[in-house]
Amino acid sequence: MVVNMTINQIFERFESLKVLVIGDLMIDAYTWGKVERISPEAPVPVVNVTSREIRLGGAGNVVMNVQALGAKAIICSVIGNDTFGDSLLDLLDKQALSTEGIIQSPTRITTVKERIIAGSQQIVRIDTETDQYITEAERTALLARIKSLATQADVLIFEDYDKGVLSKDLIRDVIDLALAQGIPTVVDPKKRNFLHYQKATLFKPNLKELKEGLNISLDVKNRSSLAQAVAQLKQTLAVEGAFVTLSEQGVFINYQGEEVHLPAHLRQIADVSGAGDTVISIAACCVALGLPARLVAGLSNLGGGLVCESVGVVPINKALLQKEAQIHYDDN
Repeated sequence: MVVNMTINQIFERFESLKVLVIGDLMIDAYTWGKVERISPEAPVPVVNVTSREIRLGGAGNVVMNVQALGAKAIICSVIGNDTFGDSLLDLLDKQALSTEGIIQSPTRITTVKERIIAGSQQIVRIDTETDQYITEAERTALLARIKSLATQADVLIFEDYDKGVLSKDLIRDVIDLALAQGIPTVVDPKKRNFLHYQKATLFKPNLKELKEGLNISLDVKNRSSLAQAVAQLKQTLAVEGAFVTLSEQGVFINYQGEEVHLPAHLRQIADVSGAGDTVISIAACCVALGLPARLVAGLSNLGGGLVCESVGVVPINKALLQKEAQIHYDDN
C-alpha cells in the first residue's frame, strides 16, 4: 500500500497508470434546442433544434474520465458493424484513444442513448440498443484482445451496463487472468451479472443495486445496517473490498480492513448522468496506486459530486478535483 503521499504526488502518479476498461461501449447523443410552444398534434413540447452532438458513452465515459485523470486508458468491447459503430471508432480516434480492443459485430447494433434537451432540462431520452449477449465466437475474440492488452495494465475496470458484452464466463475468465497476473479488478455492476464478479478487488454498486443484488431491504441512515449489508456483500462475492455510492447520503467503503462512511458534499446539482462513471474511474486509479480506503472513497466522492454540476455526461476536470482534494485530504 502506498502511504504518506501528498495529493499532488497522487495526481502525478495517475499519469503513469495504464487502465484497461472492459464493458458496454455506447454513444451518448445530444439534441439541444428551445421550447416555445406545444405541438398541435399532441400535448408535447416542440423542440426547436439549435445543435447536435455525439459523445462517447457507457464504458466510453469511463475511458474519458481515466484519460482526464492523466492515465492511459484502453477500452475492450464489442459494438455493431454499423454507422454508429463507425462513429464510435471516429470518436475514439479524435480523443487519441486506442481502438485495438474494439470488435465490430455484424449481428449487433451499436447502443445509442439520445437525450433531447431544452435549455438545461432533459425532455426525453431515446434508446437504440440490444441487451443480447455477444456470441461465443465474439466472447473468445474479445478475451484474446483482453489477454493481449492486459499484460501492461495496472488495473482492470468492468463497466457493466447489462447490454451483453459482459457475461458470467467472460467475467470469470478475466478475473482469473487478473488474479494470476496480480492486476487489481474494479467493478461497476448491473443487476444481471451482479453475483458473477467473484474474487474481484473492489466492487462498487450504488444503493439500489446493492439492495436488488442481495435481495435485501436497508435503511441507509442506519450505519450498523449499512455496514452489515456491505459485509454481507463482501462475503457473498469473496471480494477484497466493497464501495457503495449512496447519492445524497454520500459513500461507504469497506476495504483493506477499514470502514469509512463519507457524507456527500453540498453541490449545485445540474445533472447526475455519468457520475457513477467518474466515481469508478477515480476509484480504480486509486486502487492501482495502492491508496488506503479513506482516499479511494474520498477522492471518488469528490469527483462524482463535481461532474454533477455540469449538464450532460462529462469527464472529470482534473485540476478542479485536485484543488478540492488538497483542501480536504492533503495533510502536508
